[in-house]
Amino acid sequence: MAETTPETPVEGVEEYTSETPQAPEEFTSESLASRFGEPQPAAGTGRRKNAVARVRIIPGSGKWKINGRTLEGYFPNKVHQQEVNEPFKVLELDERYDVVARIAGGGISGQAGALRLGVARALNEADVDNNRGPLKKAGFLTRDARAVERKKAGLKKARKGTQYSKR
Repeated sequence: MAETTPETPVEGVEEYTSETPQAPEEFTSESLASRFGEPQPAAGTGRRKNAVARVRIIPGSGKWKINGRTLEGYFPNKVHQQEVNEPFKVLELDERYDVVARIAGGGISGQAGALRLGVARALNEADVDNNRGPLKKAGFLTRDARAVERKKAGLKKARKGTQYSKR
């Protein structure tokens, strides 16, 4: 290896400075954002009451497949459709992901809540740095722990007892 002295210049270097050289084009923030800003496939599990939703999101055109049916076919109620779509609306990612979900247990309202949590968790997994803040602020990453209270012994329901009669 040839020795370099102050008189012999190093190939490709005009002068030495304390300033950081400009990063090559392939490492600029715009190119990295375009490379990693692409939608990523992800999965999440959501639970609400007795319902469990296993959700996968795949980059696509906004198609929903829930237990083999479309979103409108599975949730005919517009309120439930809107509830399930809320995480996409908050992140402004409408029609950028296809959703494939398997839902079991519970009723229709619990299933909609479970699906919303599963979608939010999947979106969080897809891009934690950008999606977590808005999803957490909207309350979509918190599991709603409310469930039906169990029936107690000696009572008709969880808290309802027999009516007391004095005579």
